Amino acid sequence: MQTLILTLHIIVCVFLVILILLQAGKEGMGVIFGGGNTSVFGSSGAGGILTRLTTLMAVIFVMTSLSYTYVTSSRPQHDSAVLNVTIEEPAAPPATARDPKNVITPLQNPAVAPEAQPSSQ
Repeated sequence: MQTLILTLHIIVCVFLVILILLQAGKEGMGVIFGGGNTSVFGSSGAGGILTRLTTLMAVIFVMTSLSYTYVTSSRPQHDSAVLNVTIEEPAAPPATARDPKNVITPLQNPAVAPEAQPSSQ
């Protein structure tokens, strides 16, 4: 059911875009800013077949949007595999495996060799 609604929704979206692009503008930019003295639907009435098809496609678009939302939200929620991942902490090396020769104290600088360190004279 979910696939059927989604397929119908995509088809209606494509038709709606095509129908809107096929319609010609009635007047210039002056209409947007209050110019012109036409009625609400213009001088030609409520419109022809393109206007009616656009309205029908818009209604179907809203219905498929709401029904798809309802169908996908009413399904039982499954736990996501991403949320169930447990992060393991890295294992610390055993205490016996530590070598005291490799321990760097804060006073030592491993990048500078002892003979290359400047002497205070």
